[in-house]
Amino acid sequence: MIQHFQMTLPSYGRGFHIVTNQILQQIDQLPEQGLITVFIKHTSAGLTINENADPTVLMDFESYFNQIVQERMPFIKHDLEGDDDMPALIKSSLVGSSVTVPIMHGRLALGTWQGIYLCEFRDRPHRRSLVIGLYS
Repeated sequence: MIQHFQMTLPSYGRGFHIVTNQILQQIDQLPEQGLITVFIKHTSAGLTINENADPTVLMDFESYFNQIVQERMPFIKHDLEGDDDMPALIKSSLVGSSVTVPIMHGRLALGTWQGIYLCEFRDRPHRRSLVIGLYS
C-alpha cells in the first residue's frame, strides 16, 4: 500500500534543523514494515540524515557548508534573490532533496544517534513543504 502526505514545516532560519518528530507527527501510525521517503519541494533547502544528539554537529555542518560554498564569489552570475541565492542552490544540490528510511517493527530504522535534518540555506526564514511517501 502507498500513502502520500504533504506537510509544511514552520519557518526556520538558515542552518540545520532536526525535523524527525515533526515528520512523524503527520503519520497516524507507521506500518510494521516498509519504507518512508521524505521529499522537499524547494531548490534552496535540502534534507539529510545525520547526528541527532549533539547540537554542535548542526553548527559544524552550517560552518562547513558556508566555508565550501561562499557567498559573493566573483564568478557567480545568478543573484536575482540576493547574495545567498546561488550558494543556496549549490548547497541543496550537494545535500539532496530527499531521504529514505526503512521501517522495521513499526518504527523508523534510524540508528540511535540519527535524525532527519532540514538544511535551510537561505538567510531569510522560509516555510518549507515536504511530501512524505509511506510504502508498506
